[in-house]
Amino acid sequence: MRTTALPQRGACSVLPRAAEERRGRDVQPTRGRDMAAAGGGAWALGWRRGLTRGRAAARCAGSGAGRASPLLLRAPGQLPACRQKSSVSFLSRPDRPNLAYNKIKGKNPGVVFLPGLNSDMNGQKAVALQDFCKSLGHAFVRFDYTGCGSSDGNLQECTVGKWRKDVLSVLDELTDGPQILVGSSLGGWLMLHAAIARPEKVAALVGVAAAADYLVTTFKQLPLEVQKEIEEKGEWKLPTKHNEEGFYCLSYEFIKEAENHCLLSNPIPITCPIKLIHGMKDEDVPWQVSMQIADDVVSTDVDVILRKVGQHRMNEKDDMKLLVYTVDDLIDKLTTLA
Repeated sequence: MRTTALPQRGACSVLPRAAEERRGRDVQPTRGRDMAAAGGGAWALGWRRGLTRGRAAARCAGSGAGRASPLLLRAPGQLPACRQKSSVSFLSRPDRPNLAYNKIKGKNPGVVFLPGLNSDMNGQKAVALQDFCKSLGHAFVRFDYTGCGSSDGNLQECTVGKWRKDVLSVLDELTDGPQILVGSSLGGWLMLHAAIARPEKVAALVGVAAAADYLVTTFKQLPLEVQKEIEEKGEWKLPTKHNEEGFYCLSYEFIKEAENHCLLSNPIPITCPIKLIHGMKDEDVPWQVSMQIADDVVSTDVDVILRKVGQHRMNEKDDMKLLVYTVDDLIDKLTTLA
């Protein structure tokens, strides 16, 4: 396992030099600037169509002692904003609610985005990854879990087990060939289950603040009298800064069912390459969870990437640059191995 701690402007150091050299043959970068000098805001993450192999027109080259000197193409706009202009399709399932999804066809490895708790497929990370994959000509799928976003179903009746089945339905019905799963928060927990259940389909994993077991762990850390009170009331108001109410209302049955899907503290039978990105300022899921995932998985090809100022959602511009670079690096790696 390798751990990389990244400063605020150091996202570009994630790219291995070998991948850089491969990518350097395919792009013609414009004048490079150090990210710190650019202030992280004067340059947008850009990718240009029509390049050889359609590679991303954004590259980093190391210079100096541990100093990253990114060479980024100037783009006309900023990172893609959250938008919903793409048409939504539905995956019909005879025994389960229909799932809303958006898919672009392309070459393999494809990329599948798994959103977090109470989130949907229209978040900034999902849209940025879709635009990136489209520019490369790679397949991409983003979707809503049952009861979330545009999918059918009642959120109050959902469980981790049902959402796990949603992920497997998407893999089985909407993808062909090897896939890179990108899981955000709860999606990072579900991607581990998908890799265990579909090892022939899941070629690599990227976790963003992966929240494996974390709802159960947090509940069990409550005082026993509080746990008993939640059991009697039948609901748990989990504090959060990510909605107006200030909490997520979870049923006691949801937590008890989630216990059936806990993975940590035991060997996790996953052998594919894994990248775990986590912000050290995450107040929802501590970065130590990613470290424990890295320790528990059987795979030896594991990188933990820590962003010193990164928060839970990891949706700042530099955070998403790092995410895109990480996915691009895995595409390079899997394409080379193929």
